[in-house]
Amino acid sequence: MSLVKLTIKGISYSQTQNGAYALILNEVDGERKLPIVIGAFEAQSIAIALEKEIKPPRPLTHDLFKSFADRFDIVVKQVIIHKLVDGVFYSSIICERDKIEEIIDARTSDAIALALRFAAPIFTYKNILDKAGIYLNANPSENENTEEEGALSSPETFGIENDSKPENSYSKLSLSELHELLESAVQDEDYEKAARIRDEISKRES
Repeated sequence: MSLVKLTIKGISYSQTQNGAYALILNEVDGERKLPIVIGAFEAQSIAIALEKEIKPPRPLTHDLFKSFADRFDIVVKQVIIHKLVDGVFYSSIICERDKIEEIIDARTSDAIALALRFAAPIFTYKNILDKAGIYLNANPSENENTEEEGALSSPETFGIENDSKPENSYSKLSLSELHELLESAVQDEDYEKAARIRDEISKRES
C-alpha cells in the first residue's frame, strides 16, 4: 500500500465541549484534510511543539521522552497512521538505534507530538485517507491560501462551534442524511463535527 505524507494544518477546539480538540492533518500533494479528535493534554503538547518560542518551565511528558531518547541515541525516523477501526486511528512510531529499526505502537496524538519534536515525517496509507479524508471547498478562502503550512491556527480559522446535535444522535440518522451533514460541516470548516460524522459513516460502511 502506498504512503501519503501529511503535514499539520493546525488545532481547533470547541468552546462548548470540554476537552474536545481536533488535530487537522493536511495531505501534502492534495487538498484532503484528516481531522483527528484528541485530548486536551495532547493538544497542548502538540501546540507547544508547533510554537517554537514557547518553552514550558519543566519538560512535558513528550519532551522527557525526547530527552530520554537523545541520551540513549534513539531516533524517531517517521510516524505512520496505519489503521482506522470504528473511528479510532492507530499509529506506529518507527525508531532507530545503532542502525537497528524498531516499530512501536502508539496513540496517534502521542506519535504526532513526538514526530514534531524529532522533526520526523508523518504518513498514512492511501486507503485510510480515501476513507477518512475530507475535501476542502473547490475555492478556498483567501485566508486558507495565505495561511502558513504547519502553523497553529486559531479557533476562528476553523470555525468550531457548538454542535446542536449530540454525538449519539448521529446513530439515528440515515447514511444519506449523514453525508449531507458531513458536506455541510466541511463547507463550514467545522472539522471537529465533520470528524465525528465521518466516524459514524465509517462504522456503517465497514
